[in-house]
Order: sequence, then structure tokens, then C-alpha cells
Amino acid sequence: MSRALRAAAAVAALALLTGCAASTAADEPAGETVTIATNLGPADVALLPERVAVLDSTAMETVRDMGITPVAAPLALIPERGFEAWHTDAAIADVGTHREPDFEALAAAEPDLIIGGYRFSDAQDELEGIAPTIDIAASEEHADGWIASLEAQTSALGQIFQAEDEAEDIIAALEQARGEANAAAPESTVFLGVVSGGQIDNGAQRVGRIIEGMSITDVFAGDEGDVHGDSGLSAETIAQANPEWAIILDRDAGTGETDAQPALAVIEGNEALANTAFVTEGRIIVLEADFYRLEGAQSYTRTFQQLAEAFAQS
Repeated sequence: MSRALRAAAAVAALALLTGCAASTAADEPAGETVTIATNLGPADVALLPERVAVLDSTAMETVRDMGITPVAAPLALIPERGFEAWHTDAAIADVGTHREPDFEALAAAEPDLIIGGYRFSDAQDELEGIAPTIDIAASEEHADGWIASLEAQTSALGQIFQAEDEAEDIIAALEQARGEANAAAPESTVFLGVVSGGQIDNGAQRVGRIIEGMSITDVFAGDEGDVHGDSGLSAETIAQANPEWAIILDRDAGTGETDAQPALAVIEGNEALANTAFVTEGRIIVLEADFYRLEGAQSYTRTFQQLAEAFAQS
């Protein structure tokens, strides 16, 4: 079934589920709203929605930390650690993944608001057919960069859920960790890598956001890299550049590949990299396994803390 047909079926299912309640909704007074900036322009959003579907992975931890339990989420994309309550809650509908979204399950959950965007950005039209949908996902298109977009997202969620204090705490922790990492960063060189399927490649497309504003320099700056590790960068080319540091995204760990070799073992076992400065000096930072799945404000806070500690110990 095509996306369009699935979306139409989902809307029809929602109409059946809501029954006569839908016919009386127009007679009820409109609730209070707040206008927020989204990636698609300003949007008026009802305050304190009771039934929220959260699809955007970059918003997951913030929604959780604001005390919101969603009625629907892409559970396969959400790590177990930190989200045990969501994974064991039968009341949370599993809406599949961005590759095969279950629009029918989403409609059956009857959300008042869908937090879409990021991996689900291509499904915006279908989601809008089910319930009001906002795209406030972190974005590299933000005028001040990825981290600023995370802060804007956090502020917007704080307004919607009237959790401004929680939003301020999340942003403050992110700013503090980033400042500490920036202060500790050496005036040196780094390889921003991704390990996927046992292969080492240029991971600058995802990892590059971490060192924005730092004194440490990507040896392949300007080479975008590839999230899935197929840009064609060879280990010999990395060795020739001989960076002092390596910051590595272990994609296999992030996707839950249980039989995959850990990223650190892949790098340390590569003969071409044996004499590089980052291997011989032990200056390899492997990001937490859940970074690839989440990439939200809290993920970056933990990552900046990790970098600050590693840089300070060198």
C-alpha cells in the first residue's frame, strides 16, 4: 500500500474511532495556544496537549524529561536505556519506523499533537492528515547551527507543555557542557569517523556538529562524509593525514547490531592506522552507543562532557 493510501486509511480509521466526539468538537471553545517557530514556519499550537505522539528522535529525551508519556512513538528507534518505561508501557502505540511508518497505529492512538520532523520529515503531509503536526527537529539549516536549533526546540517544547523551568535546566546543562568542552579542546587535529559494518569512514556529516566552535580541526574539513559509511575514504588516506585525535560514531552499536565488532576494536585492529598519532597515543573517543539514535540536547550534553574529560586528561 502506498503512503498516500495508508494515510487515507489512517484518517478514515481515526474518524471511526472518534465517532460522535468529532461532530461535537466544533461546538467546544478553543483552548489556549502558543505560536512557535518551526522548520516549516510559525505555527499555533494548543497548550498542554493531552495526547502527544513523538516521532522526532532529537526531541525524545526532552519530552521524557518534561514528564510527558506519549500515546505513540517509533519504539524500534528508541534505545532501551533511559526509556524502559516507554518500552514496557502497553498504552504506547508503536508506529514503526520512518522507513515503514504505521499510520493506522498512529491514527488509532488519537493524538492531539504529533511531534514530527527529522527522520519523519518526508511524512509531514500524511501526519498532518491525522493530527496537527509540528517539525521543530534539530536542523543544520538553523541560522546559528545545530546546537542552537536544539535549544530552540527545547524552548518550544517548554512553552507547549508549560515546562519552562525544565527547558531552562536542559539548555543550561547543554551550554555548560559545551563551554567546558570548548575550553578543554586542544589546538590540534582530529579525524571524525564512523564505523559501520566493520568499515571505517568519514563521519563528518554527523560528528562534525560536535566540534563547531572548537579549536580542534577536522583533517578532512570540507569533505562532507556519509552517515552510513560509504564515502570512499580509505584507512591509508586517514593514516597519511595522521590526526592527533579521533572522534568516532559507532553506528553498529547505535543500531543494535549485536554481532558487530566494537568500533574501537575495528580501529585498533586496522594495520594501516597502527602508527597514527591517535592510535599510538590512545586519543580515540567513541561516542555513546545511543548517540546515533537520539542526537538531542541531552545526547550532546553527555558528549560534550565526554570530550571535556578526554581532552583534559590528555
